[in-house]
Amino acid sequence: MKTSLEHLLKKLELDAFIDWQDFIFLGIEIVIILIIAWSVSRTIKAIISRVTSHMQENSSGDEIKRINTISRVLGYITSVIVVTLTIMTVLSSFGVSVAPLLATAGVAGVAVGFGAQSLVKDYFTGFVMLIEDQIRQGDIVEVAGKNGTVEEVTLRYVRLRDYEGAVHYIPNSAISVVTNRTRSYAYTVMDIQVAYHTDIKAVYTILNQIAKKMCEDTSMAEKILSDLEIAGVDAFAESAISIRCRIKVVAAYQMVVKRAFLEAIKLAFEENHIEIPYRHLVIQNSTKA
Repeated sequence: MKTSLEHLLKKLELDAFIDWQDFIFLGIEIVIILIIAWSVSRTIKAIISRVTSHMQENSSGDEIKRINTISRVLGYITSVIVVTLTIMTVLSSFGVSVAPLLATAGVAGVAVGFGAQSLVKDYFTGFVMLIEDQIRQGDIVEVAGKNGTVEEVTLRYVRLRDYEGAVHYIPNSAISVVTNRTRSYAYTVMDIQVAYHTDIKAVYTILNQIAKKMCEDTSMAEKILSDLEIAGVDAFAESAISIRCRIKVVAAYQMVVKRAFLEAIKLAFEENHIEIPYRHLVIQNSTKA
């Protein structure tokens, strides 16, 4: 091929480029390597995307989130592998022996491993979390003392966005306990406080009526999964009786249902003259004549 190129350059009267033919070959080889790497990367990502779309067609909401999370991680791993192999191939084209580099990288990897154990733990923990399906993109979770919606899950960290919009990057090695509030269903738990002189049975009736109306509301019906459960009197506070109740809801809608329920309770209690007490202090002044 080199002889053919030399004849071609002479035929085109480009003798000045004959001395540069080695560099031309090298440039062509590198371009071919890059094109192949780009094609392989695009092909693998297209396959992942197609498989992901196919799996999502027959999956529920929770499974779709898990599939999306794993798909993102596989795409990341693919990019790392392709880039690494491309760099090694390009170095080989320049005449650089890859074997010593691999040996050096192995020794350096061991040394770095001792000095970056937390980083290794990040990747190991992230892999385990993905396999066990602990966290998915879009979940509402509490990890490492932070609450928020999962925006990204990688093998190294979990990215959360809290209610204020702040973004938290949490290394996987810092995650020991995962509290996931978006799996299948949840409960909206409420502690309703009323004055000691209140008719408890009447309060129960009002709470059940509110729950029934909410289930009939088209905007709330699809979020509520069961009737209200009233546990009963839960505590005697300083100035109130605390009644605990809960209602089963679709995961991630706990606070939506709770806010609507508490608003309805406030309006119903005002209409029925039921006191929602607050702490107060009575001072008695006794004087002797």
